[in-house]
Amino acid sequence: MSEQAIQKPILSIANLAQMNLGFFGLQFSFGLQQSNMGPIYNYLGAEESTLPLLFLAGPVTGLIVQPIVGAMSDRTLSKYGRRTPYFLIGALLCSICLLLMPLSAALWMAVSLLWILDAANNITMEPYRAYVSDRLVTQQQPAGFLMQASFTGLAQTLAYLAPVIFVALGMNKDAVDANGIPHIAHAAFYTGAFLSITTIAWSVFRIRELPLSEAQIKHIRANPLTPKATILEIWNAIRDMPLTMRQLVLMMLFQWYGMFCYWQYIVNALARGVFDTTDAASQGYRDAALLNGQIGGFYNFVAFLAGFALIPFSRRFGPKIMHVVSIGFAGIAMLTLPYIEKSSLLFIPMVGIGLGWASIMGNPYVIVARSIPPERTGVYMGIFNMMIVIPMLIQTVTLPLFYDSILGGNPQNVIMLAGSFLLIAAIFMTRVREQA
Repeated sequence: MSEQAIQKPILSIANLAQMNLGFFGLQFSFGLQQSNMGPIYNYLGAEESTLPLLFLAGPVTGLIVQPIVGAMSDRTLSKYGRRTPYFLIGALLCSICLLLMPLSAALWMAVSLLWILDAANNITMEPYRAYVSDRLVTQQQPAGFLMQASFTGLAQTLAYLAPVIFVALGMNKDAVDANGIPHIAHAAFYTGAFLSITTIAWSVFRIRELPLSEAQIKHIRANPLTPKATILEIWNAIRDMPLTMRQLVLMMLFQWYGMFCYWQYIVNALARGVFDTTDAASQGYRDAALLNGQIGGFYNFVAFLAGFALIPFSRRFGPKIMHVVSIGFAGIAMLTLPYIEKSSLLFIPMVGIGLGWASIMGNPYVIVARSIPPERTGVYMGIFNMMIVIPMLIQTVTLPLFYDSILGGNPQNVIMLAGSFLLIAAIFMTRVREQA
């Protein structure tokens, strides 16, 4: 089935933005997780060394949900389209979980809600990647995926800064509920719940999916949506995986292992390095969480700008070269963080981390989209996500094994490990052969 079977119109910049607006709400939710779940777990009594195990929800649900949803969305026929039903179901579940998360009265409740929240996010995420590939002609795909990276940066900027913004609006940064969770965290999660459903709904109803051709409909009806067919499709797609995707495996392993280390331990590293505390109940720890909101918001704002800036560079030099350079800068930046004790100086390495994050959310998807058959976009985007969540799963299981023995029980050493792994990922990226 050829891509030319579907007439894909060239979209204006405004329509590209509307198409990707839903990614803003989706990534606001992820930003809340990155910046708040570690502190929430600590407020509820979690041990520092066990933090990775409490983040198992993301990799496990991604590993299971995304390839299944990807294969299902390739074979879904509905009056709303192939991908839209998954967008809406996932966004609704996500909003409900975000409303309930800051009300967690115990560690088990927060962990359980994160499992449901991550499953909901993954139900939405994979079809959204496929939707961009479905909707855009080949020459517009880099702009589409890098605009997703920009919306990721903008959304996560605001998610990280949300507690800081609420303090600026007059909320007391030290006011907490009966479970020790700050009121500003409540406000941030309620904002995320609103944005999750509204932005997704705007995107899917303003820039609707293209109608399927008769050949596509015939192909889907000949391959019915059953559990057996779905599992078989995933297996066959893995067996037939294009060489370019196979070559990305090691890069993705080190890249995402490193990023997960950073997100889990940056607040603890700041608390120790800048505020000289390891006590999650202290004012210094709450100040570290707010500082992470500020620097995290800054690097995500850099990612927002870089997502647009990378478009012409990726066209000229190719997404591979730009990704090597970008994650290389991010790795170097992370290696410097433990040596910085003055909070104002932390914004300098955030420029490198922001550039790397923009590239992570855009350039690898451009490379994959060019290498996969259009009729299997959903399942291959789901499989590509497995290359994200499996490294995360490996990290959650292995890091506690050497956190005390090799890393000395010091979260600053985890951040340095993250930087080292991003540099290794950049080296492996140089070995990938792009498909024109």
